[in-house]
Amino acid sequence: MEKDRGEEGRNRNIVEPAGSGRYIAEPDIPNILSACKLLESLHLTHCDSGKNSMLRLEHAQLTELEVEVGKFETVELACLPKLQQVGYNNWFNSHKDPLCFGFVPQLSKLWLAKTGRRSTRTLKLSQLLGNVPSVSDLHLDFQSEKIWVLPESPKLLKPVLSRLQHVNLDNLPEGCDLAWTMFILEAAPSLKELCITVRDHWCNMMMRDKEFRERNGYCEKADMEWKPHAPDFKHKNLVKLTIYGFQANDIFVRFIRCVMEHAVNMAEISLHNRKVCLHCGDSDPEMKCPSRYPWKADERMQITGDLGVSLPAMVRFQS
Repeated sequence: MEKDRGEEGRNRNIVEPAGSGRYIAEPDIPNILSACKLLESLHLTHCDSGKNSMLRLEHAQLTELEVEVGKFETVELACLPKLQQVGYNNWFNSHKDPLCFGFVPQLSKLWLAKTGRRSTRTLKLSQLLGNVPSVSDLHLDFQSEKIWVLPESPKLLKPVLSRLQHVNLDNLPEGCDLAWTMFILEAAPSLKELCITVRDHWCNMMMRDKEFRERNGYCEKADMEWKPHAPDFKHKNLVKLTIYGFQANDIFVRFIRCVMEHAVNMAEISLHNRKVCLHCGDSDPEMKCPSRYPWKADERMQITGDLGVSLPAMVRFQS
């Protein structure tokens, strides 16, 4: 259904097919795209043409695509010459990548979110982005569960991450080592800003009991393994590191020191407490660990000293 949203609607032509587990016929979406020749934004929610179906998209004007809870085996972006940003939230577990990129020369922003389980296929960015080296803004949301992206060698990743400038790694589970994220610095020499959010988002996590998690394929927390391929590599363009969910413990201190060791032109380290979610307050308080964010001046001075920062003003504690 094409919606008229006043002046904005006439200019943007937004189409939002939506359902609740409802199937659509195989040609329906291509027919919509064919009929809406000026379409610029397409949002698909709970749409598919049957389990394990493939969606193939072609359109001359489409600039934005978002797929939410799709049961497609894969979404093929065949020919979308003006497509600039793509988002996919909770794709169907498949032996194929959730997205297949064809001719998308202007794609610059990619957002992927997934509640990972044991059956979730680990994505290799070198394969997923092999045809789209134009991506400059990458947002990966792990929803406090399994990490579903594989740390790969810079030899494989540099050809596809060469233009990457902004990376957001969202909802990393608490208590796990963060060193594995350094594979992005190794492979993305143009990276300017790295933002990491660490939290156990209790109201979204299935935390009834261990048996429930085991029965439904949820994983126990485990560290990702990573070793630098060039231990002395230097990154010259990263200037800002932002961490939400910073805690005064060895995990965060070691990680920040590691970043600073390689990012020789770092200008700002912005440290925030855990993100606030009003719904998480309804969760069992015994499940939640009290925050160890440094609020007092002496605590912050201690953290700055532990980081070994030569310019203390570089570290900004955000209340």
